[in-house]
Amino acid sequence: MFDMEAESDEQKEITQRPKGDNKIQYLLTCIGFAVGLGNVWRFPYLCQTYGGGAFLIPYVIALVFEGLPLLHMELAIGQRLRMGSVGVWSSISPYQGGVGVASMLVSFLVGLFYNMILAWILWYFFHSFQSPLPWRDCPINISVNYFWYRETLNMTPNIETSGSLQWWLVLCLASAWCIVYICFIRGIETVGKAIYATATFPYLVLTIFLITALTLPGASDGLIYLFTLNWETLKNPKVWLDAATQIFFSLSLAFGGLIAFSSYNPQKNNCERDALIVGCVNSFTSIYASIPIFVILGFKANENNNNCQNWNILTLTNAFNIGVGNITLENYGEWLNYLNKTDPSEVESLNLKACNLQTFLEEVASGTGLAFILFTEAVIEMPASQVWAVLFFVMLFCLSLSSMFGNLEGVLTPLLDLHIVPPWIPKEAFTGLICLISFAVALIFTLGSGNYWLEIFNSYVGSVPLLIIAFFEIIAVAYVYGINRFNDDIEWMTGRRPNIYWQATWRFISPFMLLVVFVAYVVIEAEKQPTYNAWNPDYVHYPLADVLHYPEWVFAICVLLSILPVVAIPLVAFYKFMCFLKNYTMNRHNQNPYANEYLKMYIST
Repeated sequence: MFDMEAESDEQKEITQRPKGDNKIQYLLTCIGFAVGLGNVWRFPYLCQTYGGGAFLIPYVIALVFEGLPLLHMELAIGQRLRMGSVGVWSSISPYQGGVGVASMLVSFLVGLFYNMILAWILWYFFHSFQSPLPWRDCPINISVNYFWYRETLNMTPNIETSGSLQWWLVLCLASAWCIVYICFIRGIETVGKAIYATATFPYLVLTIFLITALTLPGASDGLIYLFTLNWETLKNPKVWLDAATQIFFSLSLAFGGLIAFSSYNPQKNNCERDALIVGCVNSFTSIYASIPIFVILGFKANENNNNCQNWNILTLTNAFNIGVGNITLENYGEWLNYLNKTDPSEVESLNLKACNLQTFLEEVASGTGLAFILFTEAVIEMPASQVWAVLFFVMLFCLSLSSMFGNLEGVLTPLLDLHIVPPWIPKEAFTGLICLISFAVALIFTLGSGNYWLEIFNSYVGSVPLLIIAFFEIIAVAYVYGINRFNDDIEWMTGRRPNIYWQATWRFISPFMLLVVFVAYVVIEAEKQPTYNAWNPDYVHYPLADVLHYPEWVFAICVLLSILPVVAIPLVAFYKFMCFLKNYTMNRHNQNPYANEYLKMYIST
């Protein structure tokens, strides 16, 4: 039997649990958490890497059979049990409590480097009001690169050279954590107010960018490249692997934040509809954000191609004593063919540059390179460049901040639900303490080697651990909690039983896909020798010139970051089992007649 007093306390806690003001606020919170920098950075990069539109096919398949089922499951289980990640998985089974702890650790570690990106955005935002923009004119010919790698990061030559703390980044990082704390000071109540701006403003900016970018020369080339299908690409297994991981990470699954947000919902709420709305809006945002990005890529590709041809035109004009203005961009091809026929040896000796628009379109830029190099370079060429720079970095600020709400919620809610915080400590003070600890640990990213460490955290914390956590989540719901019991809960909450699509994905398809993605990821990573791109300030053509291997001690940290969160899963299970053995042994030793009943009850739960 359950303790009636304990049950009464639980019902009281559920009744008193805070909640958002309305349904729109809740959906915006979930959308803001799911829609983040990955939609603006990584998705366009993957589309560009795999030849544009062909990537959309495996992406949609992954959304349908992996993303949506897991999203629906997390929203439903959080809403039904009304707890954070640790409480939810401990309620399902004492042995599953480690899944919640793992989610909490991942949210904490991801929040560390995610807010460092927010600090970089603040640094560029503050500089966007200068005229001219400070990254327009720098000591070397690639000004935006120099401003990013030298003026902003002040990067060291390699990861082994730590460098000193960069005081301007320390101030920006402190500002970023202060902003997060102010928005989060009262928990879900203040987050709900801030989310109206942070979740909607990026769509306004993206639309403005799209309308303006479509007027740039070369815009059509970028759009054609985005929506052209290269069917041969689909034969590459890595395309399917990257599509599966992208939809998974883009929806912010297994972080615990979605479970925490849904726990503030009334239990009679249509969580299936919520999952479909959040999942589809997230994917729509990825595609919608790709359009202005590819338009700008088309503009930059045309500009680089024209600059390349102008350099060749100047070289040919001087070498063959041709009148200035005779060779133009329009007739460059004809002149080159003519000179190749009349004096091919002289043309060959000039070492003309290879100018090909398709090559420039295929030059990939990912992550920080996309935001702090490609976009800043494009903004320079726009009229009223300061305005566009401010709008762009405000948009990135909103995307980062709304995602940080979910990361911090994934840490605070489980800790508060476990009642490990003494009641005399105000929630505001505890939130401030978590932010202060996070700021102190994240100072590693403000070192001269900070960008190297951020890439390590991004690669190793936000990959394998999330796959493992999600696999244990879906196994816990489908085969420990029981799929029939879960279906009953959803029917009670939504008024109808899950259809065959949800049943098949929860039972078989999604666990199988997670297992395949995990195995494929491990196999692919095992075949590669971990390397990183090092800064070479003397190599002016492109700053990341040297490819180095990680030292053994750094690689050991990489492995530790992959293992540290998920090691909580077996450790908590082992601890619970030892507690059970201890209690059972004591009951047997004391000849408790209910010892066997205790054993049966524990096994059944």
